[in-house]
Amino acid sequence: MKPVLVIGSPLSPYVRKVLVCLDIKGRPYEIDPIVPFYGDDRFSTLSPLRRIPVLVDGDLALSDSSVICEYLEDTISEPALYPEKATDRARARWLEEFADTRLGDVFIWRLFNQVAIRPAVWGEKGDRTLVERTLREEVPTVLDYLESQAPAGGFRFGSGLSIADVAVATFFRNAAFARFQIDAARWPRTAAWIERVLATPSFAKLAAHEEAIARAPIARHRDVLRSLGAPVSAETCGLAEPRRGIMPI
Repeated sequence: MKPVLVIGSPLSPYVRKVLVCLDIKGRPYEIDPIVPFYGDDRFSTLSPLRRIPVLVDGDLALSDSSVICEYLEDTISEPALYPEKATDRARARWLEEFADTRLGDVFIWRLFNQVAIRPAVWGEKGDRTLVERTLREEVPTVLDYLESQAPAGGFRFGSGLSIADVAVATFFRNAAFARFQIDAARWPRTAAWIERVLATPSFAKLAAHEEAIARAPIARHRDVLRSLGAPVSAETCGLAEPRRGIMPI
């Protein structure tokens, strides 16, 4: 089976979600690990909102992680990532949407952006006041809700991973890079749930790659991943310097 192309850095929770789903489905891929601010004009054509990930499969280009994951489910039915019952499928899609929007806002733009993206991409100091307010006010609200949704054991819809488990857990990798850990005494079900998901093989095999590029300059990400055996694409949509676009910063 010919590999699909994934454009986007594995440090993105949305890219990570797609890579995990590809691994679960057994679909080979190559990766062009760009940070979206470094995308060239071809990237803008493939991703009109200049967001990652982009999946290219032949003449098909998709640029939304949820659309990509549904495409993978539609084309590779087993193992299933969406529950069989219609009610559970709806709940799983809702948790994926909650993760992509609410967790994305809190853990990426309010935390990870301040401690990682702004310094690494733009050479700016993060907004420490925003970080402290987010940890004090926004994060507990998010975790209170997840605690009401977290399973007592296993995964959200049974013994196997679903898109809900993958979509929620991926953001806590970035939270960890921002030096945040779930308080297991206050949110025990959520902490245990996320720990179980992140310990699964599909997440675990990405962890070493993520940690290595998190410590490397952006310009070296392709070389670092290639040295670790990652399936890095021969060509890249990346530029040497970042440019500001329509994405929030």
